[in-house]
Amino acid sequence: MRGSWRVGRIAGIEVGIHYTWLLALFIFTWLLGQGFSTTYPGWYTYFYWIAGFLATFTLFLSVLIHELAHSLVARSRGLAVSSITLFILGGVSNLAQEPENPGVEFYMAIVGPLTSLALGFIFWVIWYFITKTWVLPVFSVNIPANKQSLGLAITGFLAYTNIALAIFNLLPGFPLDGGRVFRSILWRATGNLYRATNIASVIGRVFGWGFIALGVVLAIFTQFGFLNGLWFVFLGWFLNSAADNSSLEVTLKEHLSGVPVEQIMEKDIESVRPDTTIDYLVQTIFVQKRKRAVPVAEGDNLVGVVTISDIKALPQERWTLTPVLQVMHREPIHTVKPEDDLNTAMKLMAQYDLNQIPVLNQGKLVGMLTRADVINYLQLSQELHIKGKHKTNSPGAAAKS
Repeated sequence: MRGSWRVGRIAGIEVGIHYTWLLALFIFTWLLGQGFSTTYPGWYTYFYWIAGFLATFTLFLSVLIHELAHSLVARSRGLAVSSITLFILGGVSNLAQEPENPGVEFYMAIVGPLTSLALGFIFWVIWYFITKTWVLPVFSVNIPANKQSLGLAITGFLAYTNIALAIFNLLPGFPLDGGRVFRSILWRATGNLYRATNIASVIGRVFGWGFIALGVVLAIFTQFGFLNGLWFVFLGWFLNSAADNSSLEVTLKEHLSGVPVEQIMEKDIESVRPDTTIDYLVQTIFVQKRKRAVPVAEGDNLVGVVTISDIKALPQERWTLTPVLQVMHREPIHTVKPEDDLNTAMKLMAQYDLNQIPVLNQGKLVGMLTRADVINYLQLSQELHIKGKHKTNSPGAAAKS
């Protein structure tokens, strides 16, 4: 997720925070502090801020554990997990690929809500333990009115919130965990991922619009409900957007899977040597041939890729003296093979934010594939209703059939 910072690794999985997480940390700290001041009157003012911060921070740790459960189950089923990112609405596990069968998706999805339920139960046990035994004096803050404690406030909130999150995530609207569970069941029943995703996405949109409507009602017709209403509107918008994106992703996969890269790649490509000057590259290839990226090769061996972005920062007066070698992309160079399908190529482009990708056959450069190539193919395939995993017959073969 763009706009994120890496903060560490857990079980080999990179953990990052999105900048919106900092906003959520502040908002929830303030809201919870205000809520605790009403529920637990008589504390010192700074205790409300401490309670709000600790409750918010621990809640996001709970979300991290929830996402880690998803990731560990996914990895145990053979799926690569690139990272976990915490953001304003919770967290997301970033998978390098989607599950290949409904069973994997079911177990990967259901473990999240079950983990949140388990965390809610653990916090409830701690809350109950504090209320009955008072053996945690470090958390105890005697209050004349009701003698509640900081630990009581935080654990009670975390118990309730984790259980509420588990129930919310079990709603059968895609892409919530419950929606993924529902999709896996439909996928198993119909044998069609595309149809199952469309049905689950429609239900996800229904829940999304429902949350938006609820948010508007709360904001307009309830006292002090503006922030809560705004939160539900934002949540509904997120669900609608995520459901649309998920449906689009599966549609793309259906059209691109099984279509070999060599079918649409540019085969008649021009490469440059590492000692080619930037001035020659710009005038001869970028300007005259309207290319935005060129492979750099020594013979048939690819050694790099140079793009327009690579030379933007270089002053024009240095173009005649600077070789491509100094500005080109080197290792790692992400490539595909002619027999790879377009879905594989697009995953690489999306994962590494590439606009083009070299095609190698037994280590030799044989072509270039660009986003524009894939988009043009998608437009044509959708217009002509062409699906992936099809074979192209030659005229001779068609005549014989």
